[in-house]
Amino acid sequence: MYEEQIYYGYARISTQKQSIDRQIRNIQSQFPEAQIVQETYTGTTTRRPRWERLRKTVLQDVASGKKATIVFDAVSRMSRNAEEGFALYQELYDAGVELVFLKEHHIDTATYKKALDVSIPETGTSVDLLLNGVRAYLMELAKEQIRIAFDQAEKEVSDLHRRTAEGLQTAKLNGKRVGRQHGETVITAKQKRGIEIIRTKNKDFVPNGFSDADCMRLIGCGRGAYYKYKKIVRESMESA
Repeated sequence: MYEEQIYYGYARISTQKQSIDRQIRNIQSQFPEAQIVQETYTGTTTRRPRWERLRKTVLQDVASGKKATIVFDAVSRMSRNAEEGFALYQELYDAGVELVFLKEHHIDTATYKKALDVSIPETGTSVDLLLNGVRAYLMELAKEQIRIAFDQAEKEVSDLHRRTAEGLQTAKLNGKRVGRQHGETVITAKQKRGIEIIRTKNKDFVPNGFSDADCMRLIGCGRGAYYKYKKIVRESMESA
């Protein structure tokens, strides 16, 4: 009999440029009590230290009589490929850990446990061979469903890359500039504001204007950035 129910949420991204917030929001919207474990894991390494700690923790939880559940936004967050994913699924399933996949509830461990619960109990006779066959079939079904889920996730990523490439190609054919040109300088909103303040308020460019120190405080930047902005203003006025 389980004494305590513990929920964990595992969220993973593949690069630092990706946002993990969406996964966390999805998990917490349905399991607000879940303890969130976050990890960045790329294809260049096989190490997932935070996942390994979580895996050991939940195995210890169930061994001590607690009921542990891990919630994923999608099955593809559990591992990078179907083979590894099913191995983890089977290990945790056999240990008694509940697995929940928000985008693929049909492969939640509860789905298969429910199917086994309505099966005929073992009898100690040859009938048990049939029951074991049912259990093996259900696990093979889980394996196939996990593979399909991974294939679908991989297809979605591939389709996104293809659509992006096709969109860029169409834009180029239509004569549109795509991406930053070589040697092109990109000016941020903060830089634009600083340049505009210097151009319209600095004493070197307008009568009775502010001093450099006053402008610097108004912009809220350091000396290096300030004089860089001022140089841009001066050069633009000289070339006008």
